[in-house]
Amino acid sequence: MNIDWAALGQVFGVSLVATLALVGVFTLGIVGSSARGADGNPTVLGRVGAFVSYGICALAVAYGIWIIAA
Repeated sequence: MNIDWAALGQVFGVSLVATLALVGVFTLGIVGSSARGADGNPTVLGRVGAFVSYGICALAVAYGIWIIAA
């Protein structure tokens, strides 16, 4: 059995970068949803940023499921 180490390394690298990016975007969503203004209420910009971040994460998950199912 021959293992294509270059292809395996490429898959590992892409998976690592994608995982870190997705975790980073989700973290931005958490930070955005917990952002509070001077009055203690959630800020509109933080809330919109959180929804955008969560939407990006949902699209990435949906794309992954689509790739697996195809």
